[in-house]
Amino acid sequence: QVQLVESGGGLVQAGGSLRLSCTASGLTLDNYSMGWFRQAPGKEREGVSCINWSGGSTYYADSVKGRFTISRDNAKNTLYLLMNTLKPEDTAMYYCAAGLTGYCSSSWATRLPYNYWGQGTQVTVSS
Repeated sequence: QVQLVESGGGLVQAGGSLRLSCTASGLTLDNYSMGWFRQAPGKEREGVSCINWSGGSTYYADSVKGRFTISRDNAKNTLYLLMNTLKPEDTAMYYCAAGLTGYCSSSWATRLPYNYWGQGTQVTVSS
């Protein structure tokens, strides 16, 4: 059974940092592209970042570029999202997703390329 489990969320003040993790079981991540998404109350789920199977290519939403860093450790079957200079508008449930294509396509910020999803971890940024 495939599982993606996110962790590392919490409450942080504006300007602070958090590192999210996504650990996989039931699959070997080095074949998959990986994405981070977020969904705030009343809003649609949006793509935050994507990383290809090797970690050699990364993509970011404009709203997080320069503040967030996606990375992966295939040996640990784990994906990360380091979030710096957090803003109240970053408050959302954060989800990781795994895509069989192995690379981040032009549609990386949509749900289409992803086959597996985690249950999410809540990030709350206070002003």
